[in-house]
Amino acid sequence: MDDSADELAWETLDTDIDYRCPGFDVRRDEVRFPNGETDGYHYVDESPAVVVLPLTPDGDAVVIDEWRQAVGRVNRGLPAGSVEPEDADDLERAAARELAEETGYEADSFERLTTVEPTNGIANSVHHHFLATGCEPTAERDLDHNESIAVETVPYDDLLEAVVDEGLRDGRTVTAVLWYELLHR
Repeated sequence: MDDSADELAWETLDTDIDYRCPGFDVRRDEVRFPNGETDGYHYVDESPAVVVLPLTPDGDAVVIDEWRQAVGRVNRGLPAGSVEPEDADDLERAAARELAEETGYEADSFERLTTVEPTNGIANSVHHHFLATGCEPTAERDLDHNESIAVETVPYDDLLEAVVDEGLRDGRTVTAVLWYELLHR
């Protein structure tokens, strides 16, 4: 792959932010393609994020229902959020913070499931997925001003069924549940 990577690589000649907004920026790179031509390339530039699959001591999943403006509906999913600069070297701490802020739950332990680049054709997003076990509602929620979230627990098998029958469309949740299935079931 190293030889082909060199042959396929684009050279970044310049980079700048075209637009800033809460949560992400839109970046424009001036690039040179392998054939020597140049052009601009826009993409979403955002901080890394953590995604948490929280399981209670009884094995139920803690899920959130959240309004998603981009698709115009409430989506069922898992707690997730940006990794703050102070958590860059401690992703487990970031996962614990997001779990508590969005759900009010705290976990006995965390385990890394996987790291993915979910939309690397249009964004530099990196999502770090964690399993959180022994989750109990012992924290206070602390939602951001632009978060509309309801919290519920559901039997894990119901969450898995929703993933498999396409009743659940949140890609971060699908990824976490399928990795959990691969590693633990």
